[in-house]
Amino acid sequence: MRILVLGAGGVGGYFGGRLLEKGEDVTFLVRKKRQQQLAENGLVIKSIHGDVKLTPKTITTEDKVETFDLVIFSTKAYHLEASMKDVKAFVGEDTIILPLLNGMNHVKKIQDYFGEERVLGGLCFIETTLGDKGEVVQTSPIHEVVFGEFSNEHTNRIRRVNEVLQGTKASFRLSDFILRDMWHKYLFITVLSGVTTLMRSPIGPIREVENGESIIRQVFNEVAEVMHAVGAPLSEDIVDKHMNTVKKMTYTMKSSMQRDMEKGFFIEGEHLQGYLVQKAKKHDIHTPLLNLIYQNLKVYEERHSKKELS
Repeated sequence: MRILVLGAGGVGGYFGGRLLEKGEDVTFLVRKKRQQQLAENGLVIKSIHGDVKLTPKTITTEDKVETFDLVIFSTKAYHLEASMKDVKAFVGEDTIILPLLNGMNHVKKIQDYFGEERVLGGLCFIETTLGDKGEVVQTSPIHEVVFGEFSNEHTNRIRRVNEVLQGTKASFRLSDFILRDMWHKYLFITVLSGVTTLMRSPIGPIREVENGESIIRQVFNEVAEVMHAVGAPLSEDIVDKHMNTVKKMTYTMKSSMQRDMEKGFFIEGEHLQGYLVQKAKKHDIHTPLLNLIYQNLKVYEERHSKKELS
């Protein structure tokens, strides 16, 4: 199976790299600057699960190559529109698309652009960043991709994808309830990114300060109420499960959004928290902490945009 990974950053570089390490036919669609960096330094993964240096195949949007069997979207939500246009020439009649973006707002956009029948459900759990020389630095125990058909069926194509994705140092798990799993991830990442960016802190100090856990739980409850209102298939005990996960997280765990803010990068606040704030207003749901988190992100974006223009 010919696999195209859109981007070679923290997510695409890591999971695509693990597939390449296994011996799968993986190509990375990258910008020219990243292509040159990979040509000079290789695709370097530094991970608690094992370091590796790889020689990846790369292409840019200007290259003319055959279409691919599987395209993995590992881009940020704010790059989605451009990314869909970039990858269009490499998508054939039978190409399968696996998006690993956070949230849910992107799903219909990708389905509308490429055709609903081509798109799988997917998500990932990982803590990564890029080092000074473009190396992928992965620091937490969890490094998992979850995927499946929205119909929950074990179709021939999903069995074929599952077979290809198995056997790497990362975890690729076929889900029987991918839509539920995606909403569960959306709930978790919204709260984790929200509280860590609001407090400018890793999860440990937030969790352990007086009233810290109760505040985290309140944000979970607010977000879950909004998700229930829009028909999300959440498990009844998901807030308790997510709180247990928060309690077990390492003291220094940061969300990727927090890391992006620390580096002065664009963030996915509109895609994650903003989408839910809009739904809360529509359904007249009171979400004071979610609104505060979103306002904090909007202030950052305002300051970031002025810095970009200066």
